[in-house]
Amino acid sequence: MPSLCKRSVRIAELIHRITAEIIREIRNLDTKFVTITGVKLTDDLLNCKIYYSVFGTKKDKKKIDRVLKENIKDVRYRLSLRLDLRRAPTISFVYDNTSENASRIFDLLRRIEEEN
Repeated sequence: MPSLCKRSVRIAELIHRITAEIIREIRNLDTKFVTITGVKLTDDLLNCKIYYSVFGTKKDKKKIDRVLKENIKDVRYRLSLRLDLRRAPTISFVYDNTSENASRIFDLLRRIEEEN
């Protein structure tokens, strides 16, 4: 029976799980602050955006961003070892500020409610 889910979506979920494991193994990275929030993979499986969020100060965010970008080749190599693909996708890390935006909106709504 064929799967109802596109192959790129299934592989993106796999990349999500594997990347989270790889991130925990990176030296110079305090992983308690980093969460992989999502993965977008093109249908041709060649390009992948890995979204992450950081719990911490701006200094923590800058450090984590720097360490992730320094280790991008290593992460791609480790992914290639675990994925059963002919070619590992090119990856990029993208900061996900969704939680920060949601928090700001919640604060604004709370202030409006307090004023009324």
